[in-house]
Amino acid sequence: MTRVREPRIVVIGAGVAGIATAHALQQAGFHDFTILEKGSDVGGVWYWNHYPGLTCDVPSQIYQFSFAPKADWSRIWATGPEIQRYHRDVVEELGIVEQIRFDTEVASAVFDDDTAEWTVATAAGEVLVADFVICATGILHNPAVPDIPGLGDFTGDVVHTARWDDDLVTDGRRVAVIGTGSTGVQVVSALHEGAASVTHFVRSAQWILWAPMWLPQIPGVSVLLGASRTLQDAVYQLSLEASGILADVVLRQSWRRRAVQAYARISLRGQVFDADERAKLTPDYQPLCKRQVISGSYYRALRSPRTELVTDPITEITPTGIRTADGTLHEVDVIVLATGFRAHDYMRPMRIEGRGGVTLDDAWADGPRAYRMTAIPGFPNLFTVLGPNSPTGSISLQYSAELTAGYIVKWLERFAAGDVDTVEVTEEATAEFNRRVAEALEPTVWNTGCNSWYLTDAGTVDLWPFDRATMRRMLTTPEVGDFSLTGPGCGATVDVAQSRS
Repeated sequence: MTRVREPRIVVIGAGVAGIATAHALQQAGFHDFTILEKGSDVGGVWYWNHYPGLTCDVPSQIYQFSFAPKADWSRIWATGPEIQRYHRDVVEELGIVEQIRFDTEVASAVFDDDTAEWTVATAAGEVLVADFVICATGILHNPAVPDIPGLGDFTGDVVHTARWDDDLVTDGRRVAVIGTGSTGVQVVSALHEGAASVTHFVRSAQWILWAPMWLPQIPGVSVLLGASRTLQDAVYQLSLEASGILADVVLRQSWRRRAVQAYARISLRGQVFDADERAKLTPDYQPLCKRQVISGSYYRALRSPRTELVTDPITEITPTGIRTADGTLHEVDVIVLATGFRAHDYMRPMRIEGRGGVTLDDAWADGPRAYRMTAIPGFPNLFTVLGPNSPTGSISLQYSAELTAGYIVKWLERFAAGDVDTVEVTEEATAEFNRRVAEALEPTVWNTGCNSWYLTDAGTVDLWPFDRATMRRMLTTPEVGDFSLTGPGCGATVDVAQSRS
């Protein structure tokens, strides 16, 4: 395809989504792009999170980019610092470090109807003008801080796991951990040996699948994979295919789902021997309904005499501790908030203003929604990578990001060829996609009655409810009929094929 112009592109975010986008742009020959990253390094959630015990709950061989396989992972389930280093290595190998502006938070992005340009303003007052804005902000970046009376009055140390203070001393101190997801489980497991005591406040028990998360990479694997890129690619593809079993587990009732759920119950019964404590740790919902927690050390940590499980609701925080509904004051020195993220913020808190002055907050008044994770009606030439519905629970995040970035590149190529000036998904196509999503979510395990971070404020499940093959079909070739397009010399909506004739 002959190019008559080079699009100016701003990418917001340098985590998994941003790195995948940068690679796709490079591969397509687009070099006029700038990545704006609010952190001081790449990695997104892996930059912001560095709490004790941080470990990925996805095996290392699949938690990587297809274009940047790593042969020498130290463990089957990699630690956070190793994953962060991997992301830094990838951007250095791609040669895009100079195109990333670190410590640069975006305050706003405004579309000009007359010029069909985006004006992107940073918190520091810098202004960039772009033809396209690609939001690669991900979903886990704004920490969720619980609204507990008295939290601000506590005289000890308070730290959120997503903003961990590396100078914080926990050894020999009384530590409270609030939150029961993967983060809470990992922090309790990591801190209980050195702390004077660890009190884990559990509002809602979690099903936990036992797995030996500490296992090193199988001896010889690093050497074998490092000697053959072909073999590395084959292992990655095999891992992707094997992960397809997860889709059968979570998307529909099947013997595989029943088997995994049975294993969750066995993991609890086989490690928690006290009947009263086991009752406290038994959730009132189906296994897999929430984001699955995997650990080989949490139940063992609870058996330590230095660890206490508290399931009574928290009523207030005093200057010296945490009071629960039974009237007990649990005196502590440190409070760790393992309370996760505001997962449905996506691009917030930046202000995004599209065609006719419509804001993203207005467009999403009833909750986040997009077309195939990538486009939002009312916002021409703006795309999202790992946007609404992108969390999967069954498909590699890197795979989703790479596929989406490649899809967006196809629109950029049409712009570069002079076929189109603006690309905007229609409301009708977006509504139809979201109708299909709602229908597909009905039989999923996520829709079986639990309160998880997958749920939006409106009570809808914000996940990808289709298998990997469906995602590939939806994000391989753009369906022109789902978009309103404007082209050179055409003041109205045009079809790309017509504009070429």
